[in-house]
Amino acid sequence: MLKLNTIGLFVNDMETMVSFYRDVMGMKTDWMGDANAELCSGEVRLIMFGRKDFEAMTSRNYTYPGGLNGTVELAFDVAKFAEVDTEYARIVKAGATPVFPPTDEPWGQRTSYVADPDGNLIEISSFTH
Repeated sequence: MLKLNTIGLFVNDMETMVSFYRDVMGMKTDWMGDANAELCSGEVRLIMFGRKDFEAMTSRNYTYPGGLNGTVELAFDVAKFAEVDTEYARIVKAGATPVFPPTDEPWGQRTSYVADPDGNLIEISSFTH
């Protein structure tokens, strides 16, 4: 049986993306500047590979979304509703693109969205008041 344990992103600029997820999103990494990076948050792994490096490795060209990327979402939870607002403001101040401000949803979640430097959507949310 297959078990999903990692999400991967093909990125434009490894340094920028690794710095964002390490320094702003608080993920752990021992990345040393090579073509592949692995970052961890709890039991979830996020791997990154430079787009040009991946194309060279596979001898293929790929298309990538531009602007805000509505094809993937990385979701980060916080403990309480108030932390959604705090983290959203902190992450936007650190350079993320604001997408959807903190909002209480009818299904009992407080959620918000920002975009990372490559335009991938990041949800910051909580189900606990």
